[in-house]
Amino acid sequence: MPAQARQARIVEAVRSAGFVSVVDIAADLVVSEMTIRRDLVELEREGLLERTHGGAVAVEGAPEHPIDKVEPEFEARLRRNREAKERIARAAFAMIDGQRTIALDVGTTTYTLARHLAERPGSPRVFTNSLRIAGLLGGGKNEVYVAGGQIRGDEMTVSGPMAVGQFEQLWFDTAFLGVSGLTEAGLFDYSLEDSELKRVYVRRSMRKVVLCDASKFQRMSLVQIATLKEIDTLVSDAEPPAELAAALAQAKVAVHIAR
Repeated sequence: MPAQARQARIVEAVRSAGFVSVVDIAADLVVSEMTIRRDLVELEREGLLERTHGGAVAVEGAPEHPIDKVEPEFEARLRRNREAKERIARAAFAMIDGQRTIALDVGTTTYTLARHLAERPGSPRVFTNSLRIAGLLGGGKNEVYVAGGQIRGDEMTVSGPMAVGQFEQLWFDTAFLGVSGLTEAGLFDYSLEDSELKRVYVRRSMRKVVLCDASKFQRMSLVQIATLKEIDTLVSDAEPPAELAAALAQAKVAVHIAR
């Protein structure tokens, strides 16, 4: 289990029971007690719990979920949980049959999905604000459209009022969305700029599919993109934790696990 997903489970357990023991949580998550102790140090530093002898307790007024404040570089994110992202991308690729127009959001998992599209002649029309995805698909037989606007150099994405205005005029069969976090409150992302286009994809797509590996469950970041009720399908590599699973079911989100 990725460290972020493991820590999210620890926070959930502390919130639920008020206390967790190192021995019990290590057994539940099938990791060493030393690993759990390191997790508790990090979570205490973030103000999410307080360490005690043999475990940790809840902290009054602590945030519900870990908050990721810094966006790692694209290449670093692409390497992280690569196998899980590949499984998710393959499952998402199988959903494209019969689609005429798709929107591909920015992100490493959507980029992995684009790699599969690049190998398939006659794919549907692709609309994106990721220059990386456009470059990957534009050299082949794929019909690719890119929003025009301001380039965010570090991420190679296009954003701004011009890009939003262009894509607001369109309707997509399916949008594949990347996120930095997923909680009962909804979808989250690091970037104010990129989030505007993500909301356009949500508004202007008949079907909204979120691609999210388990390390992002129960984590938040700067911007909330949408609520769970605004999406249709979640594709992940593992089952969501209990509270998140219940919220997804209540929002009638179909959960597809790419095993």
